[in-house]
Amino acid sequence: MAYDNNSTRIRRELLVKLARLYLNGALLENIDRLPLEMRPKRYRLQHLRCCIHTERAIIKYRLMTLLGFLCEDETDEMKPLSAYAREAMARKTQDPRLLSVIDDACSACVQSKYFVTNACRGCMAQPCILNCPKKAITMDQGHSKIDPEACVNCGKCKDMCPFHAILYVPVPCEEACPVGAVTRGESGKEIIDHERCIHCGRCVQACPFGAIVEPSQVMEVLGALTGTDKTVALFAPSLAAQFDGSVEKVVGALKALGFDEVVEVASGADLTTAHEAEELVERLEAGEAFMTTSCCPAYTGFVDRHLPELRSQVSDTPTPLAYAAQLSAERTPDAKRIFISPCIAKRREVMENPQVDYTLTFEELGGLLEAKGIDVATCESEPAAFPASGDGRGYGANGGVRDAVAHKVGDRVEIRSELISGLGPEAIKRLKQYVAGKGEGNFVECMSCENGCISGPAVLANPRLSRRKLEAIVKASD
Repeated sequence: MAYDNNSTRIRRELLVKLARLYLNGALLENIDRLPLEMRPKRYRLQHLRCCIHTERAIIKYRLMTLLGFLCEDETDEMKPLSAYAREAMARKTQDPRLLSVIDDACSACVQSKYFVTNACRGCMAQPCILNCPKKAITMDQGHSKIDPEACVNCGKCKDMCPFHAILYVPVPCEEACPVGAVTRGESGKEIIDHERCIHCGRCVQACPFGAIVEPSQVMEVLGALTGTDKTVALFAPSLAAQFDGSVEKVVGALKALGFDEVVEVASGADLTTAHEAEELVERLEAGEAFMTTSCCPAYTGFVDRHLPELRSQVSDTPTPLAYAAQLSAERTPDAKRIFISPCIAKRREVMENPQVDYTLTFEELGGLLEAKGIDVATCESEPAAFPASGDGRGYGANGGVRDAVAHKVGDRVEIRSELISGLGPEAIKRLKQYVAGKGEGNFVECMSCENGCISGPAVLANPRLSRRKLEAIVKASD
């Protein structure tokens, strides 16, 4: 799915409305009316669902997830949003499940199958019928017809049709999941296996109905920003490429939002580069065949849960976030630290790191900035707490880790690098080749998202444009 579609626009609109209510002190009084205000009785736009009541129900569930709750845990349909908001304000612990399915929003897509369109000419050659290994295709009134019970989705009929009259109709979320964690439940709606899930967020991007959502921590962040504790924003290297303006203006915008201190995670990336370069040299000189990077938590989660044979070849060097959080904790030990990320899987890393308190996605940050009327381009330029190099800032796009480590290693060892960008079937196949000793590189950069973090599931900007912006930032930094 595109980074910008109607589903993401509705989610961002709800973020802004929720944040404005909170900041104006009107959340508990007015949140229950939001579904009705967004879909009033005489709503003139075309309904996206079967009726206005279903649309209101789905908006309510979306707000529940923005308040940090999973839709699957609902036990009382009459419980108002204001009650959930009170619980969110008092919440002290975080649910380890990072994704939720809005049952009412899921369309229960047909099982993946092949479908004969009206383009079928009923040709005499009948290659679809003759090449079907299960005899699942017959001729009916001059057109081919597929028996869904007999079809095994091999795709030979589609490949053989000279008129391209046979289409593959997927279940988008299932198709997108690289580990089979999204499946059809007994009700026909999709469910998530949280034991298999690596939190890559591909299903969130793929679902055309916006039925798969991420429970948010925006309430905790708003509470921290309006509370008495000091707050520190740690922002991922790809954030500056999301807005018009320099890195320094992004820092200024975060301070205008209420953060007392701002840390570029790119400064932690510089430490990751230094340590990972030394680790790579040591491993190669010790005779190891290769090493992979460890920055992407969706990739390391995939290895831990689905390809443990590769675990010993993953770098032991801590992530840029871990180093940046450590620097910040030494400087302001009593502050609340919020990591700003394009990634869903990073929430898991934050939950496991006692030096970071909450996660805010790029989308959520955009909603808070809009709610407060902050335009990054017009903000004052401010320095971050720690300096960062161009190499560190380059971590936001694929190839950034590889280039940074290669610069640091220099000519001490010969590096044959390979990029594995996006955990699709081909990428997983290549990783398994490394396990089998058939890999060609000795330093492998692995990112779950194609093109790296600038294509994360919670970005704001077009990845093509943000890549060019990031490249300019890196060049200017150098």
